[in-house]
Amino acid sequence: MSKIPITIAGAERLRAELQELKTVQRPAIVTAIAEARSHGDIAENAEYHAAKERQGFIEGRISELEAKLANVQIINPALLDTDGRCVFGATVDLEDMKSGEVVTYQIVGDDEGDIKQGKVSIGSPLARALIGKYPGDVAEVQAPSGVREYEILDVKYI
Repeated sequence: MSKIPITIAGAERLRAELQELKTVQRPAIVTAIAEARSHGDIAENAEYHAAKERQGFIEGRISELEAKLANVQIINPALLDTDGRCVFGATVDLEDMKSGEVVTYQIVGDDEGDIKQGKVSIGSPLARALIGKYPGDVAEVQAPSGVREYEILDVKYI
């Protein structure tokens, strides 16, 4: 399996979620199952079945997070020698050539993408259009509304 790129902050969020699931939610659901089981017949006990379903979700998420963390490649953009290019982890200031609006995005891993927080996934059309470009270059992005052009104003490695 190939390595999955992720930022330092993204890896920390995954580790924190895994820790929460293992130390808080897993013991709580075990207690909930025991409590539901103590009410008698489990065949028609909705509380028991809901707790078992929740346990399945928690165990599945734990497995998923452990697999992801085993295959991540943590990238610190501040340590990269990039000569000012847009690379994974870079924070990029863009100007929409049509509207003049200036936006700032950080290129992050697929699990970290959140456009409302200014984080675009490396697999997104915008990030793919930006990778390898320099300040002053124009990136063309195929959007549902048609091609959009962005001028790269600045690239930072935070």
